[in-house]
Amino acid sequence: MRATPTPLAADTESLVEQIATADLLVGIPSFNNAGTIGHVVRAVSAGLAKYFPEQRAVLVNADGGSSDGTPTVVATTMVDLDLLLISDQPGTLHRIVTPYHGIPGKGSAFRTIFEIARRLNVQACAVVDSDLRSITPEWVELLLRPIVQEGFDYVAPYYQRHKYDGTITNSIAYPLTRALYGTRVRQPIGGDFGFSGHLTGHYLDKHVWESDVARFGIDIWMTTEALTSGARVCQSFLGAKIHNPKDPATDLSSMLAEVVGALFGLMETHPASWQPVTGSRPIPIFGFQYETGVEPVHVNVDRMMAVFLQGAQDLEPLWSRILSVDTMAGIHALTRQSPSAFQMPDPLWVHIIYDAALACHKELLPKEHLLKALTPLYLGRTASFVVQTQGLTTSEAEHHIEALCQTFEAHKDYLVTRWE
Repeated sequence: MRATPTPLAADTESLVEQIATADLLVGIPSFNNAGTIGHVVRAVSAGLAKYFPEQRAVLVNADGGSSDGTPTVVATTMVDLDLLLISDQPGTLHRIVTPYHGIPGKGSAFRTIFEIARRLNVQACAVVDSDLRSITPEWVELLLRPIVQEGFDYVAPYYQRHKYDGTITNSIAYPLTRALYGTRVRQPIGGDFGFSGHLTGHYLDKHVWESDVARFGIDIWMTTEALTSGARVCQSFLGAKIHNPKDPATDLSSMLAEVVGALFGLMETHPASWQPVTGSRPIPIFGFQYETGVEPVHVNVDRMMAVFLQGAQDLEPLWSRILSVDTMAGIHALTRQSPSAFQMPDPLWVHIIYDAALACHKELLPKEHLLKALTPLYLGRTASFVVQTQGLTTSEAEHHIEALCQTFEAHKDYLVTRWE
């Protein structure tokens, strides 16, 4: 059943009617990003002009009520194509700067972008973050061309990142998504995606826009819906993603709860899609892969260890309600290890995540309490990864992430047999 059309601002409605149709659309959700969004707009404009000069294109900025002049920056930023040696004279690039309606959050901004894309009947669409410092015109080609020329429906980003950047992705989002759905999407919550007009309609028709998806969890939701809908999925190598990385020991409790909560919620939505799956398969990666310089991420292992040990002391009654006896025994053994040699075995971490998913499914605790209780365990796992990989390059550390993914796959039967 088709969902209720997304409301648009009156002047946005008028502008969409004037444009009538387009081939391509690039959306940029924003909230107080005046310092960075000008660069993103220039890169997108140059990419559309250089790689898709014959296509009718639209740039949409869906803004969440910025107070720093972000929409004005989008509307007034220009790019000199001659200086970029782009000689073809492209068609007009329409710009739509609009507020979004609904629950505050990135998901509601995406919903507005999707609605405009559907009304314009675009062939391909992309969304990119508004705070990117490393985006280049080539990103536009890499996110759109697999759809326009190769017939793919969904393009996930493939970044080169520091080994300690994206630890939630590396330890939970990537290995769990891969084990559940059998597809190796390396950055399922990357933030920059390409997708077909057909898939845009599929997203809009889902009745999730008044739920937590509209507030957070939109990235993993988009990836999972693509994987479970039968869409053709690929990846594009975008080089380094330079943003403002955070020390994994800082307060990531909210982000962890958002991502893991969305992952667990999607397991409830799509059991028929993930339960029969065994193993995983690689998918194409477009673009020329190369080594890039990445910004260092400084981590505080002592702080992470302290939070883990405090959690083991304070949260033991709660953990015992959601984790199996064997899993709790493994955690108790960890508390006796020397900090310098601390190592959480991969099978133990996998069972922690699977036990938590099962506890959420069986409603053993209020979901919010369960997700918050995972923070010390996640920091313990991250500390273990740092101790294990301190002397390794980022590419060498990737072998440890691959081993973790294989452990998630090998132990999946533990999850499936206990689900019902």
